[in-house]
Amino acid sequence: MEHQRQKPKTRVPLCLRRYHISEDYGFLLPNPLKELPDYYRPWMEIANQLPHLIENHQLRARVDKMPLLSCRFLERYREWRLAHLVLGSVTMGYVWQEGESQPAEVLPRSLAVPFVEVSRSLGLPPILVHADLVLSNWTRRDPEGNLDTIVSFPGGESLRGFVLVTVLVEKAAVPAIALVQANAAILQPSQDALLEALQRLRLSIQDITRTFGQMHDYVDPDIFYAVIRIFLSGWADNPAMPAGLVYQGASARPLRFSGGSAAQSSVLQALDEFLGIRHSKESADFLYRMRDYMPPSHKAFLDEIHSAPSLRDHVLSAGGGHCLAAYNQCLEALAELRSYHIAVVTKYLITAAAKAKGGRLGHLPGPPRALENRGTGGTAILSFLKNVRDQTLKAILHPSA
Repeated sequence: MEHQRQKPKTRVPLCLRRYHISEDYGFLLPNPLKELPDYYRPWMEIANQLPHLIENHQLRARVDKMPLLSCRFLERYREWRLAHLVLGSVTMGYVWQEGESQPAEVLPRSLAVPFVEVSRSLGLPPILVHADLVLSNWTRRDPEGNLDTIVSFPGGESLRGFVLVTVLVEKAAVPAIALVQANAAILQPSQDALLEALQRLRLSIQDITRTFGQMHDYVDPDIFYAVIRIFLSGWADNPAMPAGLVYQGASARPLRFSGGSAAQSSVLQALDEFLGIRHSKESADFLYRMRDYMPPSHKAFLDEIHSAPSLRDHVLSAGGGHCLAAYNQCLEALAELRSYHIAVVTKYLITAAAKAKGGRLGHLPGPPRALENRGTGGTAILSFLKNVRDQTLKAILHPSA
């Protein structure tokens, strides 16, 4: 990225456990909780009925009657994470229940105060983030290992598919543990270990792309665009809420936070850091801003990779050979993943938007137009994705270099 790589203070191989990253689940929260202590039943009752309450325009009335609860009975880390998922989901439903033409501009005290407190405790912003919707929103439905979501939104099976395919994408990235092994190989140094790690990393990136392809099997583009997308939208860089959102009892002035974005996933940003990809200033600024929407331990992991010995410099200093070829193959695989992401966004956003303009969505509601050609994170999505893809290709090394 654009930011300068600092000289490492220590030369110790990275340890995943220090950053709350699992060797089995990667950035996913292992075995997320599905229930909070009984004191928080008012929260859970609303969260468990969220799609129904939103679709029947009853959520705001229910939340307005909700008691103001203390956070003092939240003890374990996974309880705090579930509380953030629950309160974040209810917040998105409350704000967007009536669509973009009538967004709620004030979040009531009974929701805003505990949500802000939970967010401060976790080091996350008070809005639904990728770490909520995906990383801590999965559970095993049966002994066979089939998955289900914990909290949902309108959108039925397409919403469930969108969340769970993204969960599987995060799971597919787990073998990128080779990223850590390759770092250790630089420190040894061991060319054989580095080559093996890079080969495993390439296979993992290719597996991420294949898993991402399941989105076509489980998510209807029209439902995603017309029904689901608004509940992933934030109140920063969004013309529907130019002033932001007032968190009653927690902020005197409106606050602005970005909606969901794939850039909030630590996976691709970790690959960028490890492979030494430098993005344009505009893209890099957005990517770094999205790190504030990650759990602090995951953000620290990215910072640690950034300050570690440079893989790219190591490959360059070694001249040509198998390691350079393996490094380039990782870049090519990552560029292919990003090209595939562009194709998916074109189908689920650009083509779906054109269909909506033509009035060809049938029984579905009129889709939101405020972010018509932008991602829910607020970016001009296609130009951003093409830019980061092109910069990935520019990073390919040539023996003459």
